[in-house]
Amino acid sequence: MKLLRYGSPGQEKPGLLDNDGRIRDLSGVVADIAGAILLPEGLERLKAIDRATLPIVEGNPRLGPCVAGTGKFICIGLNYSDHAAETGATVPPEPIIFMKATSSIVGPNDTIEIPRGSEKTDWEVELGVVIGKKAKYVSEADAMDHIAGYCLINDVSERAFQAERQGQWTKGKSADTFGPIGPWLVTPDEVPDPQKLAMHLDVNGRQFQNGSTATMVYGVRYLVSYLSQFMSLQPGDVISTGTPPGVGLGQTPNIYLKPGDVVTLGIEGLGEQRQNVVQG
Repeated sequence: MKLLRYGSPGQEKPGLLDNDGRIRDLSGVVADIAGAILLPEGLERLKAIDRATLPIVEGNPRLGPCVAGTGKFICIGLNYSDHAAETGATVPPEPIIFMKATSSIVGPNDTIEIPRGSEKTDWEVELGVVIGKKAKYVSEADAMDHIAGYCLINDVSERAFQAERQGQWTKGKSADTFGPIGPWLVTPDEVPDPQKLAMHLDVNGRQFQNGSTATMVYGVRYLVSYLSQFMSLQPGDVISTGTPPGVGLGQTPNIYLKPGDVVTLGIEGLGEQRQNVVQG
């Protein structure tokens, strides 16, 4: 299934994408794509619905973040060996964990706002993992049972705030609009191997990132297990798993986003995003 949320910000309704690419309204079935509906039994309930009986959503409504009620937005740094090399960093012996503020979360095609004082706003196409069942001290063998699905994420980053202003990375990652998520949450039955997904990102039609989740240092199964040793993962929590090479910081000379730019990105099977860049 491809689950989604549509409508104006803060008033999104739940829906799904049918086999013909049409949005079907789920608001008569569930309140939102959140909480218990992300549990295995909740997803099975949705799979059992005859999609032809659901109302078709007409037009082209705004798409919101594909999951609601996210308590934690957890990110993994330097998780692609080729990306670590382009930034001059070494692959860490354990995953680098940092948080993005959940207030950064927006829809997949919403505007990216460059923060005041920013000169180094950058892009990062990433595979997102959405937790469906609480995970606490889970083994790698059981980790995949706790995943509700996968999604596309642009981990927008302000490099000066992140690395030149001291302290943790969080303040360079958490500005409003720095977390486009979606367009949809794709359930695991449609993603047989999350470590074999092509991914790309373009700015103004020029491709900068062209990679694959196959080059992740720490894979999805490992990350879910690893994170669950330090914190419980709850339904709706999102893990952003790192980016392949081609970020603005890795260009010579560096290239960063400016007002008027258009960012487009996608991951195989998970859809695409398109964001206009404006001054915040």
